[in-house]
Amino acid sequence: MARYTGPVCKLCRRERTKLFLKGARCESSKCAIETRPYPPGEHGRGRIKETQYLIQLREKQKARRIYGVLERQFRNYYREAARRRGITGENLLQILESRLDNVVYRSNFATSRAQARQLVSHGHFVVDGRRVDIPSLRVKPESVITLRDRSRDLIAVQHAIDTSGDRPQPEWLDVDKDSKKIVVRDLPDRAQVDTQIQEQLIVELYSK
Repeated sequence: MARYTGPVCKLCRRERTKLFLKGARCESSKCAIETRPYPPGEHGRGRIKETQYLIQLREKQKARRIYGVLERQFRNYYREAARRRGITGENLLQILESRLDNVVYRSNFATSRAQARQLVSHGHFVVDGRRVDIPSLRVKPESVITLRDRSRDLIAVQHAIDTSGDRPQPEWLDVDKDSKKIVVRDLPDRAQVDTQIQEQLIVELYSK
């Protein structure tokens, strides 16, 4: 299973915005964006010519890094979104949001998408009665996701729930934190996705 294993704080600095890749650390004063708000590398503080292509590329990279998707998979998602009826950019966000690791994160059962990905890949979750270990699995409307019986007392999950605070819970998910159960009401529309991404820039990039 391919995944990025390098320093994630550099990714936030490269995009010059918080991508919330490290859970609670991103909310603290230790966040790299707070201490070094410029891109990494020798020329990070130099002047960068903001071409239209660069703006589109950075938006695509930001979306990939937020959802933890590598380039080939992201491109395949785009192609699927383009084939669907409707607005391609909104279709793309809906595909990304319907990934199982994202649903676990959105339900506040993990402090970051990386942690959610690990929990899923270790087989702690059951989808519609079937144990799964594929973070990229796409949920459908009426899907029921629960923690396995042997995983209900996981410290990591309980900590994520206890520290979720005011983190909003999506309207398209019904979450029972006591029974560790998630029910997917429907797939989200654009208004229900709070990720700060300008999806039209991604469409323009891939349309060239």
